[in-house]
Amino acid sequence: MTAVQQPWGRAATFGLGLFTLLAGQIAALLVLTWWYGVGIAQLPDFTGDGIAVTLVIIASNPVQVALLALFAQMRSGSVADYLGLVIPRRSEVIFGVAAVVAFIVAGDLLSWVLGRNIVTPFQSDIYRTASASGALLSLWFGIVVIGPIGEEVLFRGFLFRGWLRRPREAWVVIGVTAALWALMHVQYDWFVIAQVFASGLLLGWLRWATGSTLLTIFLHSLVNLEGMFEALLAFHG
Repeated sequence: MTAVQQPWGRAATFGLGLFTLLAGQIAALLVLTWWYGVGIAQLPDFTGDGIAVTLVIIASNPVQVALLALFAQMRSGSVADYLGLVIPRRSEVIFGVAAVVAFIVAGDLLSWVLGRNIVTPFQSDIYRTASASGALLSLWFGIVVIGPIGEEVLFRGFLFRGWLRRPREAWVVIGVTAALWALMHVQYDWFVIAQVFASGLLLGWLRWATGSTLLTIFLHSLVNLEGMFEALLAFHG
């Protein structure tokens, strides 16, 4: 196995990560203009539109991951090592699943105690509109598979690798990546964003403890899968 060389510097890591994020969003905008047959300036607000959300996820994340892999390859002989794409141990998977299940249960209980709906308006809207348009399978695939890959490779993969230099910096990096990831979820209110931040802390800690971004991708997918099932139950309830 080829040894991982010195990662990109912290500023370069942030700049390249931002570049890949913007490149993915530009690709998504181009796909949206093609799909709806209008110019970028004429695109309406697609918040809550299941088809638009699906198109954005499926169009942006492959571009983002491909660029991150390219930048990792430029710095290291092994993209997998650089981005943490290593297979976790069985015990790590079992512990991670148990931790995520406990997190989901605690989050749902907190929402119930505070009198908040477990399914957010955004979840309900995209599920309803995707169902009405016959795009539910694509929405499930985008949210459960594609989205977690793109987000984890960026935050717990590329950014984590570029920013963590010493063990004592672990929680700073875990916190910063969790905060940036949470701030991306502008479709939610402060309560849900706080939950996203908390889940980012958990995923970041698991990434640090196991060295595996594949584990966090799987656990992220598990969280999103549970959220989609909740939306399904609410939609048919």
